[in-house]
Amino acid sequence: MLMSNAQEPDDNPGVIALPPLIALMTFLAGLVLDRLVPIGVAAALLPRVWRMLLALLLFAFAGYIVALAYRVFERVGTNMDVRKPALALATSDIYTKTRNPMYQALGLMLLALAVGVGSDWTALLLVPWALVMHIGVVLREERYLEQKFGDDYRRYKAQVPRYGWPL
Repeated sequence: MLMSNAQEPDDNPGVIALPPLIALMTFLAGLVLDRLVPIGVAAALLPRVWRMLLALLLFAFAGYIVALAYRVFERVGTNMDVRKPALALATSDIYTKTRNPMYQALGLMLLALAVGVGSDWTALLLVPWALVMHIGVVLREERYLEQKFGDDYRRYKAQVPRYGWPL
């Protein structure tokens, strides 16, 4: 656990939007596109009951990943809210496998919603969602953490993949 005391008004990564909001907008855009330009493949592939079961399993797995990551943030005493300063680096437990487990879990949750409601467009919009998250959130957070924690974060970055397998 590496601590930093710097807390200035602009002491945050400056991400383009809150990650859950980006996911919600992606999901809503997918639903609107399903209505306007239906594809119908997802609903035709599996009966509804199987889609719902798969969606619940994906969502539960994603929730488990978030719970593991949240526990590390709590233990090291840092903020989860990207609008607030990072007070310490989360580098243990799930963060030894991947630097971004919460965002990976958010993608799984979006996939679960796409499967559950049979939304082809939400599934397709996972690609632009991932690009927005990478460029507008992850790269900004990395730049911020490197400025704030310096060599400690650079060493961590060198050891742990950005998008490794979370478990």
